[in-house]
Amino acid sequence: MIPVLKPLLALAFTLSFTLPARAEIEIQQVETPAGFKAWLVEEPSIPFTALELRFRGGAALDLPGKRGATNLMVALLEEGAGDLDSRGFAEATESLAAQFRYDAGQDAIGVSARFLTENREAAVDLLRQSLIAPRFDQDALDRVRAQVLSGIRSDAKDPDAIADATFDALVFGDHPYGSDLSGTEDSVTALTREDIVAAHQAGMTRDRVVIAAAGDITAEELSTLIDGLLSDLPDSTQDLPEDVAVETTAGVTVVPFETPQSVAVFGQRGLARDDPDFFAAYVMNTILGAGGFEARLMQEVREKRGLTYGVYSYLLPMDHAALYMGRVASANDRIAEAVAVIRDEWAKLAEAGVTQAELDQAKTYLTGAYPLRFDGNGPIAQILAGMQMDGLTPDYVTDRNAMVEAVTLEDVKRVAADLLDPEALRVVVVGQPEGFEDADTATP
Repeated sequence: MIPVLKPLLALAFTLSFTLPARAEIEIQQVETPAGFKAWLVEEPSIPFTALELRFRGGAALDLPGKRGATNLMVALLEEGAGDLDSRGFAEATESLAAQFRYDAGQDAIGVSARFLTENREAAVDLLRQSLIAPRFDQDALDRVRAQVLSGIRSDAKDPDAIADATFDALVFGDHPYGSDLSGTEDSVTALTREDIVAAHQAGMTRDRVVIAAAGDITAEELSTLIDGLLSDLPDSTQDLPEDVAVETTAGVTVVPFETPQSVAVFGQRGLARDDPDFFAAYVMNTILGAGGFEARLMQEVREKRGLTYGVYSYLLPMDHAALYMGRVASANDRIAEAVAVIRDEWAKLAEAGVTQAELDQAKTYLTGAYPLRFDGNGPIAQILAGMQMDGLTPDYVTDRNAMVEAVTLEDVKRVAADLLDPEALRVVVVGQPEGFEDADTATP
């Protein structure tokens, strides 16, 4: 049976990712007898379903001194459940031609499932065991812990990871956002099985779950599936972290690191996803740093001066804070010039806004690219889950491009003047940079 199912699943995945791209999809809102709410896009033409779960809270729920517990717990969900040990769970998943993925983020735990219609019941039962009854066997815990520790040691030698960690610590301090969700060597080494069980109870709760599905399943079938899958989860007993205001000052922090090329991350406060000006800021950022080779930063830093292979900026709205970030890498003797150009462009856009040609080009890019995201059941289910996490309504799918088109030159100029602040742009440089005589120094 396995040789038949594997090709069928491979075909289902292939077809699901090559369906005509479409943003005009019908989203059904499903409420189950047990009170769960889900979004569904039916696509019965292929006998395959994609299911997405998000549990709000994520690694930010790690208790003091237990940093990395949620990340380690999530990594163990597929390492045995119910009567199946790690190997047995892997074999059962393979025999059903199902795919499960478990991810830990700062704000949420993500669970992705892909299964064929003919195996739906058995696949969902196996998934349920991993959510409700993970084993957390000591041998699996020790093995996965060793993998996590290896990653932590690797990050300690990675300039990009060092830059991110340093920036987060500077901005967020003792807030969970101020440290990597993987934890430290000391914190992860000290974690016990009881800590992992506690992280599971805190992070996988029925009252904080977001649910989305796309594929060969009806609303009634999804309702039954959800109640059977999630009803035995506990309710939350731990509060979410507090919001934190981003307060940065202009300046450079250098982390000495032996490398011929320096890495720099830069950032300041951003905008929450529900801010009325978010769309104007989104369009503005496409012009400044997210529009590929046409973006101002790429034109000024790479194309005109040859200071880098790539530079970009992005809005980062999180559940409890919002950042406006960017990244660039350059030779040690040229990184200071690259940072200076970025500051100049930050200031120019804040002062003068953008041109009509830039605005029109950004709108064309954003509206044309949007339908391409809806290229299969998996991506659609992920988008539906993300929309719910962001507090959007189903109408967003059809209204989004109109919202982009509605952004005016005056909107961008106003938001740029309010948001972009060269006097708040903090830069962290990892390497052996030249030209930053007044920089602060941090220890890697």
